[in-house]
Amino acid sequence: MTVLVFGGSGQIGHYLLPLLSARDETVMALSRIPRAPTPGVVWMAGRLPDSVPAIDDISAIISFGPLRLLSVWLSNVDLPHAPRVIAVSSMSAESKRTSEVPAEREISQQLRDAEDALAAACARHGSEWTVLRPTLIYGVGIDKSLTPIAQRAMRTRMFPLPMARGLRQPLHAQDLARAALAALDTPAAAMKVLPIGGGERVSVGEMFARVRRSLPVDTLPLPLPAWSLRVARYGVARLRGPLSRLDEDLIADNTEVTRLLGIQPRAFRPDADCWRPPA
Repeated sequence: MTVLVFGGSGQIGHYLLPLLSARDETVMALSRIPRAPTPGVVWMAGRLPDSVPAIDDISAIISFGPLRLLSVWLSNVDLPHAPRVIAVSSMSAESKRTSEVPAEREISQQLRDAEDALAAACARHGSEWTVLRPTLIYGVGIDKSLTPIAQRAMRTRMFPLPMARGLRQPLHAQDLARAALAALDTPAAAMKVLPIGGGERVSVGEMFARVRRSLPVDTLPLPLPAWSLRVARYGVARLRGPLSRLDEDLIADNTEVTRLLGIQPRAFRPDADCWRPPA
């Protein structure tokens, strides 16, 4: 089996590539920049959608990159066989559907359109597909959600603690990688969009508090009361969307992921390594 991986240099690929290599798969990974040799992985230079080297006999494609670009490439490439396709979208496809910020509603629509386009592109090849919709991802120190907050706090020694009631379900990148691999091996997961979140739902305030406790340095807690968040929501345009959702539940139902794939994501118990980028 030859597995083609897009987005293998990111946080999910960090965990997936060793899992694939351990199965003695032929693993081809695409990167826009040169990569150091990785045991069991052949790195190729290129990018979606129009600079992907020709590869013979692809039996599976796993993508953590932009879903729209993957669908464009699949719509135009000629493949001798119908590869199994596993792709990652985002729960933002649902959580931002009714956002008060027009740009976020557009993101939600673009994600759903990309999922539909992927299904159509796979149909062209006769390929079965599975789309995973994760919640907030953490675990490797390169995410764009919790890691910047943690790293900023370690520099400034101050940690913001928003007083918000919304529930969050942080998902460890390794659990998402395991889900992608399980989907590859599970015919019953084909032609499905599967939400996946972490194994625990915690309030926004508790999530931030746990990140703070996981840091290797002491930080000064800075409680942010609800009134200050409302002021920032209307006073800082770029924060309007995220702050408007602090009291909303951004969660996923893991019933199907557990039933079909046997995946039970871990509870949110971060440690300091979660905020350190890999060497």
